[in-house]
Amino acid sequence: MKILSIDPGLRKTGFAVIEREEGQDLIKALTFGVIRNPQKALQSSCLVNIRNELNTVIRKYEPEECAVESVIYVQNYKTAITMGAARAAAIIPAASHGIPVYEYAPKRIKQAVVGKGAAKKEQVAFMIRSLLSLKETPTPDAADAIAVGLAHLYAGERIDISSGKKTGPI
Repeated sequence: MKILSIDPGLRKTGFAVIEREEGQDLIKALTFGVIRNPQKALQSSCLVNIRNELNTVIRKYEPEECAVESVIYVQNYKTAITMGAARAAAIIPAASHGIPVYEYAPKRIKQAVVGKGAAKKEQVAFMIRSLLSLKETPTPDAADAIAVGLAHLYAGERIDISSGKKTGPI
């Protein structure tokens, strides 16, 4: 099972494609990184770049499912709107390719990887390096994206946000 996992953000969107062979415990990171958009770039340009870069990843790795971090609570409505737009730009490529999309709360992701929902970014990155036997610690945004994918692999019942259908564990 190949999973595209995404930690959306307007200026930095973490992404990863992880794979677990059926009947195996070993999980491999096929690719991971961060889609970066310049601070001065228009929001519309950032959204197009996120979509285009994720389309490229999807075409190259052909993931079967997509996991994305759900919206976090923010007090500023402008931030919420911007985050929602970045999240949509990240989800659209997967949905356009017919890939089921699942979402996970930040606390649930951290709990799945570190064991506690209030883990710091450094703890998540360290655990990702350890769990996947990586040679280097991924950047925080890439580590968060990998963590989203691991939470998806560890999840029980899931709901595809694009269709509303419930599915069982992988």
